[in-house]
Amino acid sequence: MASNPILSTRPSRTTRPFLDSSMVWLGMYFVLNLALTLYNKIIMSLFEFPFPWTLTAIHTFCGAIGSFIFWKSKLFTPSKLGEKENMVMLMFSVLYTINIAISNVSLNLVTVPFHQVVRAMTPVFTIMLSVLFLKKIYSSRIYISLLPVVLGVAFATFGDYDYTATGFILTVLGTVLAALKTVVTNRVQVGRLKLHPLDLLLRMSPLAFVQTMIYSYVTGEMAQVQQFYRANFTLSLFFALLMNGIFAFFLNVVSFTANKKTSALTMTVAGNVKQVLSIILAVIIFKLNITLVNSAGILLTLAGGAWYTQVEMSERKKGRKPNDSLAIPLAKKESDLMEIKTQR
Repeated sequence: MASNPILSTRPSRTTRPFLDSSMVWLGMYFVLNLALTLYNKIIMSLFEFPFPWTLTAIHTFCGAIGSFIFWKSKLFTPSKLGEKENMVMLMFSVLYTINIAISNVSLNLVTVPFHQVVRAMTPVFTIMLSVLFLKKIYSSRIYISLLPVVLGVAFATFGDYDYTATGFILTVLGTVLAALKTVVTNRVQVGRLKLHPLDLLLRMSPLAFVQTMIYSYVTGEMAQVQQFYRANFTLSLFFALLMNGIFAFFLNVVSFTANKKTSALTMTVAGNVKQVLSIILAVIIFKLNITLVNSAGILLTLAGGAWYTQVEMSERKKGRKPNDSLAIPLAKKESDLMEIKTQR
């Protein structure tokens, strides 16, 4: 099988030390994630394109096309899955879409600071899911190192906390689903299925594209996009959206690979650190003002992220599994993805 030295999970000897480093993939995840966040803000404001579901559909469409091209270019070989495994992929794509839907809906029912504080609890829910369904136990050092990461985001986003009962429930549910999505993403790549990141993207993207288009139609956004197209669509916007989709495709590849080489918990911690880095960029680029409490929260999160990384590297040197370096399996045979879905 022909392989690409950058995208393959089995790179050549000359690139292996570099590409085997989880820190390299996490670094690329931070850079691409922050860049895409800014790119999305530019498109939605500069081009006045306020259609999040359509933008998500473009991302998933480019993911499907990009992974298909890489497959036909023999950069990876899709695994042969049975009916049960294909059903797992369908459920995973539904989880991906529902996670976005609930996040968007809940954001309209609560204030942004409250939404960000609850989402900062994602690492906590990730641990709970891993302990309950994957039968894992984490060291006390891990629990302690998570405290400044979670509390730091709470301080960094401190502001007007206002919410409805429905908004509170949906925000918490969205956070649990975000944690579940991260855990499932890790399991389908390192568990029984052991899918290549591009293989996972190839199977998930077309299904997620169809689902986002359906949701866009149901919410009425599709009709608004059609009106926008007739009145405001330009060639420059077309290329801006195309580049945005391509950017999102490579971010998904890097994100899936980083998840595979680290752990679900590490990715949720990285998400919290990325959140405060976004605040820093917003302050620099958009000249936003932040309070002393916000500044303290940013520093606390960054320090907590560095501490968590140090704990991860320390525990990895003790000989624990690279793909789950921060968790100790209690059973010799790990639970597969279907157990996550069926044990409720």
